[in-house]
Amino acid sequence: MLSAKLTPAIIAAAIEGFEAQKIRIDTHIAELRALLTGGPAVTDATPDPPKQGRRKMSAAARKRIGEAQRKRWAESKKANEPSVPEVAPKPRRKLSEAGKAAIKAATQKRWAAIHKSAKSAKKETPKQKLSPTRKAALAANLAKARAARAAKRAAG
Repeated sequence: MLSAKLTPAIIAAAIEGFEAQKIRIDTHIAELRALLTGGPAVTDATPDPPKQGRRKMSAAARKRIGEAQRKRWAESKKANEPSVPEVAPKPRRKLSEAGKAAIKAATQKRWAAIHKSAKSAKKETPKQKLSPTRKAALAANLAKARAARAAKRAAG
């Protein structure tokens, strides 16, 4: 059946013919099955009816549903509320001028004591005195460093 003389146009026409035959045969098979079972003739070749989209709801219906839902929520919240009403919070207390002055005086007294103890702590630690040999060594090192610095300046 396959020969070299088949062109694409001939092949396309053959495909269309065979598909038409297939649809006709499928309808005959469906009719015969319907005779056997006594049901309606449904074929695979017949296209499915288009599926319906979402159903539209009228504005009045949406409003009724919303009101009913709000009513249910109100009842459920009422059931969950405590029977004792909440007590209002106590008003904030204000500090009097005398109280502020007392706090200020106590703070100043505390800081004065801290500063006094810090000054006395410095006086209690005397400086270490250097021995005469150590003093002489430091003086010699200082003289040596000054001489090196002066030489460097003269060279540069």
